Amino acid sequence: MAPVVVHAPDAEGGRRVVARGRILGVAYNAMDVLDLLETIGLERADVRLDDADLIDWRGGGSYEWTPSSR
Repeated sequence: MAPVVVHAPDAEGGRRVVARGRILGVAYNAMDVLDLLETIGLERADVRLDDADLIDWRGGGSYEWTPSSR
């Protein structure tokens, strides 16, 4: 399993970001994900959002921010 999990969008389009079991916050776009990853020491320039060994995108990839209908 990848060390970072980006969960499916919620009713507002936010996606919970978790790193090794620690909730980092909620992202509303790909830039927010990068900001949250910086808080755990990952440099923005070194992160590839399509790196499946690093990020497990659940409920759609880095392009999916549509609010859920739940």
